[in-house]
Amino acid sequence: MPLKQRGLLRHIHDLNRWNPENFCPFYIADHRVGYLKHYLCEALKQWPSYFSISDDAVRFSPEVDRVDDRSHVLDEVVHLLVEQGVIKYYLGETYPVTGASRDQVLAKMDRGAASYFGIKTYGQHLNGYDNSNQELKLWTARRSPDRIRFPNRLDNLVAGGLPENLSLHNNLIKECEEEANIPVDLVKTAKAVGVVSYCRETEIGLKPDTLYCYDLELPETFVPQNTDGEVSEFQLLPVEEIIELICNTNEFKPNSNLVNLHFLIRHGLISPDEPDYLELVSGLHGVT
Repeated sequence: MPLKQRGLLRHIHDLNRWNPENFCPFYIADHRVGYLKHYLCEALKQWPSYFSISDDAVRFSPEVDRVDDRSHVLDEVVHLLVEQGVIKYYLGETYPVTGASRDQVLAKMDRGAASYFGIKTYGQHLNGYDNSNQELKLWTARRSPDRIRFPNRLDNLVAGGLPENLSLHNNLIKECEEEANIPVDLVKTAKAVGVVSYCRETEIGLKPDTLYCYDLELPETFVPQNTDGEVSEFQLLPVEEIIELICNTNEFKPNSNLVNLHFLIRHGLISPDEPDYLELVSGLHGVT
């Protein structure tokens, strides 16, 4: 079992690696809302009226003190940084820029810029499973080859970001319909089972993400169908095969591995008697 456990732990370690020396904290109204790499700090010096930049912090102008006004400024800045090639994509989906909690919205920003500014982002992942005949199986989705991030990798049955203008309940219904064509009445039986979180440094910035996790037991007759083009195929796999894929391959999208580990622990498939159990459990809740 130790070899298996090291295979599991590597995913937690990979998603919780970052060096604070590579970043400068970003503040809005005295709340730390993100972290910026030094190249982005330099780029923001184009707007001295909006950003106060020192060696140890970037602070948004206190004179812009309304959420809508801050959001307008950030949107203009992001558009120009995309034009300059500093930020790669403008995605047209708004994420909240938050302080201590998801409800403390201080501004709004395009999703394409979130990792560049190191803001906290939130998502929802749902594991759909079939336990008929006492044989536990999980539905997996393979991401389409045209996805910007992690094309062709395996994913949870439903996985998506949480935009600022939808509730958890409504976004889950939307994502389940778009990604797997799950009827609303069936989605309403999904169980909220907790969160996983991680903080990972990338070439462009920082990803401090929190994922709300859900379990949905599906009838034996249910077959998912993708409706938004983001999934190329679905597979119903025995849980033993899921464990092997996590331990021995990189087939799953990185954060989906954490959601799967959360599922395996809760369903008793990784027991407290196994090596590194406490590190696995605590590692599912990285903080920044």
